[in-house]
Amino acid sequence: MEVLRAASARHGLRRHVAALQPRNWVCRSCQSQSRSRSQSSLISKRQFASSSPRLQALSSTPEPSPVKPYYVTTPIFYVNAAPHVGHMYSMVLADVLKRWQTLAGNKAILCTGTDEHGIKVQQAADLNGLTPKAICDENAEKFKDLAKISGIDYDRFIRTTDPDHVEAVKHFWRMLERQDLIYESTHSGWYCVSDECFYPEGLLERRQDPFTGEVFMASVESGNKVEWTEEKNYHFRMTALRQKLLDFYEANPGWLVPATRQEQVIDWVKNNLEDLSISRPIGRLHWGIRVPDDSQQTIYVWFDALINYITMAGFPDWRPGLESLGGWPADVQVIGKDIVRFHCVYWPALLMALDLPLPKRILSHAHWTMNKTKMSKSIGNVVSPSSAIDRFGLDTIRFYLIHDGGIADDADYSNDGIETRYNTYLCNELGNQLNRVTVAKQWDLPQVVTAMTQGSLEASDGKLGENFENQERMLRGLAANVSEHMNKLNSGAALRGIMQAVGETNKFLTQTEPWFYFKQGTPESLALVNKSIFFAAESLRITGILLQPFMPRKAKELLDRLGVASNKRTLANAELFSDFGYGQDKKPLGQLFPRIELEPEVKKNSSGSKGKNSSKGVKKRPADGAPS
Repeated sequence: MEVLRAASARHGLRRHVAALQPRNWVCRSCQSQSRSRSQSSLISKRQFASSSPRLQALSSTPEPSPVKPYYVTTPIFYVNAAPHVGHMYSMVLADVLKRWQTLAGNKAILCTGTDEHGIKVQQAADLNGLTPKAICDENAEKFKDLAKISGIDYDRFIRTTDPDHVEAVKHFWRMLERQDLIYESTHSGWYCVSDECFYPEGLLERRQDPFTGEVFMASVESGNKVEWTEEKNYHFRMTALRQKLLDFYEANPGWLVPATRQEQVIDWVKNNLEDLSISRPIGRLHWGIRVPDDSQQTIYVWFDALINYITMAGFPDWRPGLESLGGWPADVQVIGKDIVRFHCVYWPALLMALDLPLPKRILSHAHWTMNKTKMSKSIGNVVSPSSAIDRFGLDTIRFYLIHDGGIADDADYSNDGIETRYNTYLCNELGNQLNRVTVAKQWDLPQVVTAMTQGSLEASDGKLGENFENQERMLRGLAANVSEHMNKLNSGAALRGIMQAVGETNKFLTQTEPWFYFKQGTPESLALVNKSIFFAAESLRITGILLQPFMPRKAKELLDRLGVASNKRTLANAELFSDFGYGQDKKPLGQLFPRIELEPEVKKNSSGSKGKNSSKGVKKRPADGAPS
């Protein structure tokens, strides 16, 4: 009885202390509940310490325009191990989406960062003889470096150890507590340290270690070992939101991309949803954010981590009527397929509980494998992004990841595959087309563009008429087709569509034979030459504009080579006949995409290790020039 009275008193004290905490924003239901209890407990505006970078920025800048930016997030990456090409893929996918919105003239922001709490970090620190914060600081820098070398145009690199995030998590907890959505209970179940979550028995299976013969219980989803755990902790009443979740999925069938994963989420909610254990005893997990008013419990790492997305958007310092200025709700959240449940069940349930808007869409991508085997540090088939970039160049790797990367299905990474894609699409097709248009002795690009304003568009030849019509039709529809794919979050299809246009233009040049008509030397034949080269130049100009989100550096070089003005490189300019001023100030850049050839041993070994796989294994020779 004394234990029960003590627990009741402790719970009452927490409620009393929480009610005294200053706030500046609460959800509508919380406000209503607070008013019904007592008018004297109205929540006042909450102030962070003056050291908060967000508040310092707000105090030193003019009143913002009430326009919500397009908000893209990557998952925040766990810091217990070094980054690999899968992390880079998530980053590049999100970066392409942000850059596309900027290209379209929209304000866009991107958040990436690191998830730094939890048992795995605690164990990694112990193993390396470091403090958890020290290992977080060290590995967070590695992910910052990855973002830098990957060309990621992020607006904030958030860390879950950041002071404003810690405060946001505590605020979120207290709001749930006021709604009576958190309770204490003894929890027993199968816990996976690697996945940082409990699994219901229906999602477990017996497995045997092929090396030791040990038989153990493992998660069906991840294959990682689980252990039976029994402990007292706090729970979130997630089952109370089951029907609300199901209603949301039904009303928003395209919310999770691809749709097959949303079907899996619905099945999981229907058959496996339980109240969520959202804390761990300090004796088992000391590295994390303490539960407000209970120093013996640490907040569950996924509860903590998910809130980063609204921390970046200014939560909880949202001013009434201007809550979306920081970007929330996110327009797209990019995640890997292995964390769908956390982002598509736990996250929406937590937001629904407080009447907060849900992210507009979730893009869940598949994994990269090697030789059809999942990349694993233990078996040594993890690709180092820095090694890949050193070997092939940043834009080549960005191109390969988007072009070949899987959304619904896993993709297999190989050096040979990168070489093939590069030489086929970038060297032979795009590079060769650029050479044909800009360095041929038979014509001069500035004169060709000028000629188009003087009637050369009217040039015709009976047997070439259909070729010109097809090329014009293709170029007129290219930007719209690419935009349609991007609106569906299918950047791979968008990039493949751009490269298809490049291939069609090379066929067009082969069919119209401008070098043949140049030799004839008549005014009529030279007019046809100008028209052919102009349509090819327009293809390059439009292609270069559309490639900017995918290959920022090489696309800039291509547009520089064509002499396209810097203020005429937006999506609105990616239309046929929208610019007749280029070609005058073109910059000779040599071979934009010199051919590459890998040494045989590099082709065989596709891992990112140094040595035989270093950039020394690449031979280069100039791309083919313009035909004579």
